[in-house]
Amino acid sequence: MAQSFIYEENCDGAFYVHDTCIACDTCTDISPSCFQLTSDYDHAFVSHQPQNSEQVELCLQAQEACPVAAIGKRS
Repeated sequence: MAQSFIYEENCDGAFYVHDTCIACDTCTDISPSCFQLTSDYDHAFVSHQPQNSEQVELCLQAQEACPVAAIGKRS
């Protein structure tokens, strides 16, 4: 399997989006406070890391729902 590239737009923290993203808007629909699309709609990125347990849960739901598994989480 080819190695994925983590987008530089991601803010520092546990969650990130990498270059398999297809800009489907799933993550931004589930967790708009943490994910957004680039201005050219090329891909999503983590604009804000979750700040509470509810936001963490939404990010985990977005990770699970991503059709191309483009959302990662560092331990």
